[in-house]
Amino acid sequence: MTGATNNSSGNSSASDMPTIVFFGNERIATGVTTTVPTLKALLAAGYNIAAIVIAQGDIGHSRKARKLEVLELAEQHNIPVATPTKLAEIAEQLASYQAEVGVLVAFGKLVPQSIIDLFPAGIINIHPSLLPQHRGSMPLESALLHGDKTTGVSLMGLVSKMDAGPVYAQQTVVLNGNETKQALADKLLQLGGGMLLQTLPKIISGGCQPSQQDDSRATYDARIAKHAGTLGQCDWDQPAATIERMVRAYAGWPRVRTRIGATDVIITASHAEIGSGVPGSIWLQNHNLGIYTADGVLVIDKLLPLGKKEMTGSAFIAGYKPST
Repeated sequence: MTGATNNSSGNSSASDMPTIVFFGNERIATGVTTTVPTLKALLAAGYNIAAIVIAQGDIGHSRKARKLEVLELAEQHNIPVATPTKLAEIAEQLASYQAEVGVLVAFGKLVPQSIIDLFPAGIINIHPSLLPQHRGSMPLESALLHGDKTTGVSLMGLVSKMDAGPVYAQQTVVLNGNETKQALADKLLQLGGGMLLQTLPKIISGGCQPSQQDDSRATYDARIAKHAGTLGQCDWDQPAATIERMVRAYAGWPRVRTRIGATDVIITASHAEIGSGVPGSIWLQNHNLGIYTADGVLVIDKLLPLGKKEMTGSAFIAGYKPST
């Protein structure tokens, strides 16, 4: 455990507020940065954050690793940070804080019941889906990939089984079909933080009774394997609408990749149009760049050529002469 005594938010009444242990880094989607809105909101409300617990694998050690935003906030507020290999390693330390409740946002690992039981009000998780739909580590990506019309946020009491705990509150968000993963992550985190502030006092006092999930309606989303060699490679034998959803769902990481002529590119923005041609062949119209798919044309609005800056499809074809 590193860090000094928690100074919290500097609120003189902080000692009268419930004590919380915060679990997770608030990066609720792969390749997405956040401004840790939940932790900031708890500090601003005067809660005493006794410690922050981060899964050890989330601490990057390479030169290119981006420092976790939650660590920067911990330094600013002098909050101790723990990065255990297993939570059992710090069980005694966690118990010593005598925290009323834990709050978990994107911890990334299952929490054993013995740790949950250290907190009289349990550990409350902000999960970015309408549970029991999209249990697992990829709820944002899955909602976009599946073309869901709605998603939302669930405030759940943690149990040892993945995302199966009782739900204290839910709020639905209607999707317009144009959301990027980044925009959706930001929106749902802000929404979840507001729900938490409103509901947490009632949870701690015992005045808010949760509803059990219907396990028969549960869906599970598999984790994207970071070692997959073909991850993000575009399959033009899929419909354009499917690939367009992938571009938005995989933004940041693993991203959608293809080759145009001799150039490797990452597609960063696109839209689908009607058209018919050989899947994978180039479509050029009115200075726009597209690629034929099994059903329609994927028009590439923006792309990132290997070793260059992001540019529009029009700018790319201005210097590219297709051979087909």
